[in-house]
Amino acid sequence: MGVGDLDEEDHQWPPWLKPLLKERFFVQCKFHIDSHKSECNMYCLDCTNGPLCSICLSNHKDHRSIQIRRSSYHDVIRVSEIQKYLDISSVQTYIINSAKVVFLNERPQPRPGKGVTNTCHVCDRSLLDSFKFCSLGCKIVGTSKNFQKYKIGAADSDGSYSNITSNFSPSTPPPVNYRTVKRRKGIPHRAPTGVLLAI
Repeated sequence: MGVGDLDEEDHQWPPWLKPLLKERFFVQCKFHIDSHKSECNMYCLDCTNGPLCSICLSNHKDHRSIQIRRSSYHDVIRVSEIQKYLDISSVQTYIINSAKVVFLNERPQPRPGKGVTNTCHVCDRSLLDSFKFCSLGCKIVGTSKNFQKYKIGAADSDGSYSNITSNFSPSTPPPVNYRTVKRRKGIPHRAPTGVLLAI
């Protein structure tokens, strides 16, 4: 791969996209800690200087900005917002709270379900037939010229295992072992039905 190839690949995507995918959203703003609107869920595409709270966003009035939302501990963005700035074709869309969204980063899936005919070209997540990628991060990785798909569970050349899109996925929570998690409810305990006392 020559230097020209690398430059061409960097220009394939807007300069704000890769920094956006590396950010951690929904943290408290370090400048507005005392405000009740200090959750950082906004991003300025012109400045690309990190997540912003709604108060910080007021300093970016004339800039292009987007709002990041949460779905099951994963960052999403409304299709109506992102498609103005980015081609999201071949990325699976989902309807969440009556809004069409796309996920920013890969969402690990332990194994595909039965009868799955189409999976993400990068992380093997189950998809509808007309899509190639489960997230914007997977699309970046999967469309790069030097992309080689690893089989799930395959070791790297040095014998270690690594996540393909680890450069972009900061917000995926660790998997939960449901066997060790305490159940909220056990066997229901009802009041004993004893003899009625009439006085």
